[in-house]
Amino acid sequence: MLPSAADMLRQLIGSPSVSSPDERFDQSNRGVIDLVAEWASQLGFSVRVEALPGQPKKANLIARLGDGHDGLVLSGHTDTVPYDADRWTDDPFELTERDGKLYGLGTADMKGFFAAALHAVARTDRARLRRPIVLLGTADEESTMDGAKALIEAGERLGRHALIGEPTGLRPIRKHKGVFYVQLLIEGRSGHASNPALGVNAIDGLQRALGALQSWRETIGARHRDDEFEVPAPTLNFGKVSGGDSPNRICAQCTLDLDIRFLPGMSRAAVVEELRNVVAEALEGGAWSFELRETGAFAEAFAGPTDAGFTQAVESVCGCSAKTALFGTEAPYLAELGLQTLILGAGDIAVAHQPDEYVTMAAIGRATEVYAALIRRFCIEPA
Repeated sequence: MLPSAADMLRQLIGSPSVSSPDERFDQSNRGVIDLVAEWASQLGFSVRVEALPGQPKKANLIARLGDGHDGLVLSGHTDTVPYDADRWTDDPFELTERDGKLYGLGTADMKGFFAAALHAVARTDRARLRRPIVLLGTADEESTMDGAKALIEAGERLGRHALIGEPTGLRPIRKHKGVFYVQLLIEGRSGHASNPALGVNAIDGLQRALGALQSWRETIGARHRDDEFEVPAPTLNFGKVSGGDSPNRICAQCTLDLDIRFLPGMSRAAVVEELRNVVAEALEGGAWSFELRETGAFAEAFAGPTDAGFTQAVESVCGCSAKTALFGTEAPYLAELGLQTLILGAGDIAVAHQPDEYVTMAAIGRATEVYAALIRRFCIEPA
């Protein structure tokens, strides 16, 4: 017998699974994978735990219940972002209930999904399945997307339709922006501050580049627009500037870290190349050199499913129309595997990546009902 949804969430939260490009914070997700695998096995799933290539402490879960190919995939990532312990009211790895809310790191984003999905399957008459249910648990969505990339490399046929249980307030998301980070490194030459001719100040070069990037930001916003998004244009955020070591030395090197959110239909490679040209033109005639490099943590833009009937069926069950999102997910990877994909989960994205993250038990209960109804629609009812 499965634990209650609250007990599941308590165990999942109690198994830390932070992923980060910074090795100081990065952790294994195997504890979460093992818990979900055990519960899925209790429900009769055939379970595979597959370590990521070259990363034995990281793994994906692929669990299948029923025969055939064109079933429903329920997918979630098993990792969380890092956290600021001193900003949490309670221990982020101990589920705490206050005022009807369940607090803990990953409650909304997105360990609560696994409790809802598994209890939805438990409500299903498994003997009546015409098409299989596939449960996915991926690694490192919050950092490198390596779990989703491993699925692409394997190229396995997983199903026909997919739901990703990111927190959407149980309103389906049909497309979202892409996101990636870029770092601009500008090199000058150090020297004594008393005589500017003794060096080449990298900060002066950055000042030129910033002006050009601000102009480019306006240009790209005028060129690309999708009014279905809350922020209809691509965005370029100047997130972090660093450089120099002393006021009395000419700065030899500085960096600018950028966050770029781009629309479906835009090419990430083309954006990077255009940025490189913008900076090169801004620094032309000066003694600076520069490097522009992607620094990871990216998601492709997602243009949505082509199967309108799938979207309409999910909208009907949820009682609301699908919308767009500004955040990234693993949806483009599942779409690349041929899955008609929507994002649908309990909780609010506004509390994700924040101290005192929470989800309500009512939201998990409602998600369980929705997933159970969609399992009936896509795995039991005639196609």
